[in-house]
Amino acid sequence: MRAPIAKQTASGLSGAGFTVMANATLASEYRFRGVDLSGGDPALQGGIDVVHDSGFYAGTFASTLDETSVGYGAIELDVYGGWSGDVGEGLNANIGIIAYTFPDAGPGNFDYVELYGSIGFTLGPAQATVGAAWDVGEDGLDFAGLRRDNLYLYTDLSAGLPGTPVTVNAHFGYTDGALDFAGDSQSFDWSLGADWAIRDTPLVLGVAYVDAADDVAPPGAFNPTSSTLLGTLTAYF
Repeated sequence: MRAPIAKQTASGLSGAGFTVMANATLASEYRFRGVDLSGGDPALQGGIDVVHDSGFYAGTFASTLDETSVGYGAIELDVYGGWSGDVGEGLNANIGIIAYTFPDAGPGNFDYVELYGSIGFTLGPAQATVGAAWDVGEDGLDFAGLRRDNLYLYTDLSAGLPGTPVTVNAHFGYTDGALDFAGDSQSFDWSLGADWAIRDTPLVLGVAYVDAADDVAPPGAFNPTSSTLLGTLTAYF
């Protein structure tokens, strides 16, 4: 799920209570909930976020895809909006709606919409987030003429290493419904990695081990859920 970048990671442009931020990423692969959507090839990604001091925000995300192996076309374009803010000491919330679109996809209904929400906890240098994303089904993927809803549950953990510009990250997710790529309505994904904020630059270098519970291709064929070492270089503006 996409979310607005944190204010402290980008200088942005500010005025009248609004902050505009942008980001651009070169990734060794595009992994979405553990699934490779770029066919094992590098992906170009980017987004723009507009955040108001009240906590309301809107943004976009775009990424290149591998249209041959994935079948969604060559571009993903997402649009989202919501509210994020503190709801207690060391506690913050984020709620919103996101539309996933694939403008140049072939025949079929690939676009869908999710409602999402999360609660974040801060414990010293560590942060934990528990969240959910729900596709209500009306705009969900169409499988053999049947529309199904989809629920994604996840938890994220992160902690900055004291005295360093390095943050360690962990993620675990569970999918139940139409967006499960394993074909049995349920799947798991997880990752473990680290981000390095390069001093005096707007760049963040990331590396993560990413995997999913189910292999969805026979040996020798392209397997979008195989484990991988994912590298990213992101610039924040």
